Amino acid sequence: MRIADVKVRVFNYSSTIVRDEEGHTHPGDDHDAQAALLTITADDGSEGHCFGPVNTSAVDNFIRPIFKGHDPYDREKLWQKLVHNQRGSGGALNDRVIATAELALWDLAGRKLGLPVYKLLGGYRDKVPAYGSTMCGDELKGGLATPEDYGRFAEWLVKQGYTAVKLHTWMPPIKWAPDPKMDVKACAAVREAVGPDVALTLDCFHGYSREDAYYIGRQLEELNYYWLEEPMNEHSTSSYVWLTEQLDIPILGPESAEGRLQTRAEWIVRKASDMTRTGVMDVGGIIPSMKIVHLAEAHGIACEIHSPGAGNLHVLGAMGIPGKWYERGLLHPFTDYEAPPPWLNSIIDPMDKQGNVPVPQRPGLGDDINFDYINDNLV
Repeated sequence: MRIADVKVRVFNYSSTIVRDEEGHTHPGDDHDAQAALLTITADDGSEGHCFGPVNTSAVDNFIRPIFKGHDPYDREKLWQKLVHNQRGSGGALNDRVIATAELALWDLAGRKLGLPVYKLLGGYRDKVPAYGSTMCGDELKGGLATPEDYGRFAEWLVKQGYTAVKLHTWMPPIKWAPDPKMDVKACAAVREAVGPDVALTLDCFHGYSREDAYYIGRQLEELNYYWLEEPMNEHSTSSYVWLTEQLDIPILGPESAEGRLQTRAEWIVRKASDMTRTGVMDVGGIIPSMKIVHLAEAHGIACEIHSPGAGNLHVLGAMGIPGKWYERGLLHPFTDYEAPPPWLNSIIDPMDKQGNVPVPQRPGLGDDINFDYINDNLV
């Protein structure tokens, strides 16, 4: 079996989620938006699919020339080829583009063999506990505009079955943000609302000074928070070494720092965090994510997975080390996470009343794709 073609379908859809100038998502007015589906086709007709930030230029100039004619089961080889070509790609082959292509290879293999991807990785569990991950703070009345809003929303999330909640607090372009004291007020309001038994975490502004990050961390220790995530610029590894030494609350990272498994290895050996972090779109796919999982295993630390989605669910399903949570969201009082987007017939991560999300059991990644909708709305 050989790869015969790689193509991308860009399609229109209607959305009520908007991005601010800093890239944070919030509820907004209905507007037109676009998404993309990458498809790899083998010479026997087998196909693999993945949604992601890809375009025709990336496919024509990099992914198709690298993949065409190769065995689609040679995932490590093809991933290494993508990574090798990244350096001279002028940014066209960023880690998210590489991840989309690599995930489509996994989807093809799973569909061809009739197995979910986590079984190909070496299955460990078929469900994972989820935490409710909020959108960033806003200025919407009744949204996430005040600490009290966060408290009410967290209480509602717990009633839906979540046993853990993560706050994303206020960030620019809100004019008065960031404000460490407001972040702490929101964290305190949530702890008061949900009681002592719900695991709580904070993902705040990512550019605080050492002093502000230390202040927040000490306050979160008093509130018995589970971890503090990315309170400073992750390019300053020494700042994280310092913060981890100063605080008792576990520090989680890195999330957004470039460098895939090599950067995570440096953080682990330098003790820049207490737990490490990966996510398929952050580091270039399932292959590097599993390498990071095994790095954590070798050093006896937990690995927590960033962001929702099929690829991350399969990584969680194959992990045999501490790495407890699936990040479900982003959530907001004005959005309905349970409603599938129009290009899917059902969501990938339904949650039961105990707060668990099943690892997808359909062959491949498990996305229930509405191909008719995509083909009817092509750009």
